[in-house]
Amino acid sequence: MTPTALTTSELGATGLKITRVGFGAWAIGGGGYEGGWGPQDDEDSIAAIRHALALGVNWIDTAAHYGFGHSERVIGRALAGVEPRPYVFTKGGLPEGPGRTKTRSLRRDSLLREVEGSRERLGVETIDLYQIHWPVPEEEIEEGWSTLAELKERGVVRHIGVSNFNARQLRRAQAIAPVETLQPPYSLIDRRIEVELLPVAEREGIGIIVYSPMASGLLSGAMTRERIAALPADDWRRRAEELREPQLTRNLELVERLRQVAARHDTTPGAVAVAWTLRNPAVNGAIAGFRRPEQVDPIVAAANLTLDKHDIATILRRK
Repeated sequence: MTPTALTTSELGATGLKITRVGFGAWAIGGGGYEGGWGPQDDEDSIAAIRHALALGVNWIDTAAHYGFGHSERVIGRALAGVEPRPYVFTKGGLPEGPGRTKTRSLRRDSLLREVEGSRERLGVETIDLYQIHWPVPEEEIEEGWSTLAELKERGVVRHIGVSNFNARQLRRAQAIAPVETLQPPYSLIDRRIEVELLPVAEREGIGIIVYSPMASGLLSGAMTRERIAALPADDWRRRAEELREPQLTRNLELVERLRQVAARHDTTPGAVAVAWTLRNPAVNGAIAGFRRPEQVDPIVAAANLTLDKHDIATILRRK
């Protein structure tokens, strides 16, 4: 695959033209904290980032919370001296508390400290897209969103968005300043946003990048019962409902159907799962997490994978 091979999409009204698949940097934050993915080799992470860029991926999504800054530091190392630089998207609102614990704050002073920390770790003057990570505490949404609007006005960030907001919370933010992008979870296992959130965002011209299109690796085709049982103690997925019965059996059956479709296209179940999210016209891009360079090629292929009616019928088990 050459760097020019990946299809792109306009990210809402931002003017950013992004590849349909982006590099998700949650897992490269490592383990040792709530929400961690277990041990991760930084050199593997850097190699994976650079390989994705070599294939044409032009954006990376991270957050200050991922390893409490570690993911951002690794990205900063990986991008040092790289030209042209990819777009870098990050998030705030979950500052580190005592003993590597997660706290939640959308207060202005807290977000200002977070964004400065992110700029320093990433090695950038201006962040391409800065997002509120979670709408919590809910009573601080207005203060948090007003702060992001201020950051954009000051030129500290180019664009502003929200992650994990529902339609009602989105409207509250919109009443203060335009929400340029939305980042919700979306996969064959989690389709809740189809009911209200996607139609609202599409109608209002909000750019949408979805996360966990492979359900945090469950739909990649590499996850087995044995691998699940062997997950490190500090991998948050050990506690995920999707990896427990009775959901696990149903989800592994879904993976087998993805495998059937993948065989028709000479690709992987994970690529099919990602391509399924991209077929929704409201979705501009999907975030795929990579921990090693060899994981990149099979999933980046989803950017150019078109699923037909027969494929969808197989995936959804329709007659």
